[in-house]
Amino acid sequence: MSLTELQKQRYARHLSLSEIGRKGQEKLGKGRVLVVGAGGLGSPAALYLAAAGIGTLGIVDPDLVDISNLQRQILHTTGSIGKPKVLSAEETLRKLNPECKIECIPLRLSRQNSAEIIAGYDFIIDATDNFEAKFLIPEYCHNAGKPYSHAGILKFFGQTITVHPGRTACYRCLFHERTETGSQEPRGPLGAVPGVIGSIQATEAIKHLLSTGQPLTDTLLTFDALSMNFRKIRVRRDPQCPLCGDRSPSTSSE
Repeated sequence: MSLTELQKQRYARHLSLSEIGRKGQEKLGKGRVLVVGAGGLGSPAALYLAAAGIGTLGIVDPDLVDISNLQRQILHTTGSIGKPKVLSAEETLRKLNPECKIECIPLRLSRQNSAEIIAGYDFIIDATDNFEAKFLIPEYCHNAGKPYSHAGILKFFGQTITVHPGRTACYRCLFHERTETGSQEPRGPLGAVPGVIGSIQATEAIKHLLSTGQPLTDTLLTFDALSMNFRKIRVRRDPQCPLCGDRSPSTSSE
């Protein structure tokens, strides 16, 4: 695939970077990234991926746009209220970059569909807001050997880590068990916090497709908006990890 004159204009800033250039931009055009969740994290991630020229974006989300989403979920507008989030996302992303192929998946990720959905993509972005999905995504990415970016947000705080299954520390190395509480009361977040973290997730996906830079592997990056403090916490694969540890079912069957 060679770039058209219009593409050369659209991606001129990328083409000026030695780490990307024409060959790198062509790689991005062939890339396939799955964004699970079209909310606070998924919105900036998907927008920057589409803008970067990713060839195919899969968007997974079963929900409809609600007015309370608009404080942080910048894929959607007031006119999107009541629409399926995947269709609202598709509309926004096509306006931004009509060359980007959007694959809408209006489903909740589950044990019945995860393997099939994840299989078709090069990199997975966990932009979900529930523990069920956050435990499912690492499991199926591990089984399929798919790299992924985990992120979580709460109030003024965010965190993210990139995982290469079987090679680096995984989500379950850090969180063996679910830690949700019984409270269903909203606890933020500040709208801009997922913007910061979701943009980092998009950056990690782009770097992976380009095979450039240092991925955020074996490192949990945390962000505190109140103090404007970023912190890198080095982590290692846990031999007792229930997913990738020495005695885990996935590892023992390899």
